[in-house]
Amino acid sequence: MEKRNLILTGFMGTGKTTIGKLLAEKLNYTFVDTDHLIEEKSDMSIPDFFTKYGEKAFRIQETEMAKELGRRSSLVIGTGGGMMINPVNVSLLEKSGHIFCLTATAEEIYQRVSRDQGTSRPLLAGKDPMERITTLLRERKERYGKFTQINTTGKRPEDIANEIIHLNKSLP
Repeated sequence: MEKRNLILTGFMGTGKTTIGKLLAEKLNYTFVDTDHLIEEKSDMSIPDFFTKYGEKAFRIQETEMAKELGRRSSLVIGTGGGMMINPVNVSLLEKSGHIFCLTATAEEIYQRVSRDQGTSRPLLAGKDPMERITTLLRERKERYGKFTQINTTGKRPEDIANEIIHLNKSLP
């Protein structure tokens, strides 16, 4: 029997990778991170890709990835923070599973991304990353709001994974 995918979206630093790996382990699925797949395919880091080709080219790569992953099953898919803002990507992926949006407060996101050693966040480059986080969250709120919301602020990854598994069982 084909197992429907679990797609995790949300802003950077909300726990998509951490929770995604935990879910995949618990469900015996394969975890894939769309940003990592794009890095492998392009043989360059996301920041380098942004610098060389720009955000528009990156968004095209995300859509190609959505087409490919939407044809597979038994996956937990961690999407890049902006991937599911594009309705085409949503349509391609929701056919194969359920989409959950991980959320956190701007302060929690800032703390988490500040702790990420060796991780460059192109969209937060600049003088005031906290202001940028707040602005981007406001801009993306409506799009993110279309999915089942899972607040990760102050919660243990194990508890969040169990919450998603429970919710997923109740969805058609």
